[in-house]
Amino acid sequence: MGLFSFIKEAGEKLLGVGETKAGAPAADPAAANDAAARAIENYIAKMNLGADNLKVAFDGATGEVTVSGKAATQEIKEKILLCCGNVKGVANVVDNLEVAEQAAAPRFYTVVSGDTLSKIAKQHYGNANAYMKIFEANKPMLTDPDKIYPGQTLRIPD
Repeated sequence: MGLFSFIKEAGEKLLGVGETKAGAPAADPAAANDAAARAIENYIAKMNLGADNLKVAFDGATGEVTVSGKAATQEIKEKILLCCGNVKGVANVVDNLEVAEQAAAPRFYTVVSGDTLSKIAKQHYGNANAYMKIFEANKPMLTDPDKIYPGQTLRIPD
């Protein structure tokens, strides 16, 4: 349980059009927030991630996502949190997810300009060739080790 901060201007563009436009004045803000929450839930499902009783709520005024349910593993929980946070328009994720199989607390890293997975691996593991460990830990959100962007948050496995 906790609050995770993300860079609001970076990430998947799920909330940028039509009824899911994040933070935009709408005739019905509640409907816009519900549509944005559904877009995030659909993104999580598209990544083949899930949790029992998964619920996502979005507040466009604050850019905050609240996610709850019960994930099977710590890894799935962390990936769901990243799916919620690596969306353009999301500044914070309130983690109310439970885990069936407890593990160590997550370690995250926010990509900065000039970063590569090799550079991040060198920094965290002392070995640039360990970049595939980070890549594998962030699948399916990452589809190519060369396609990371500033502001993106990644899981750093032990």
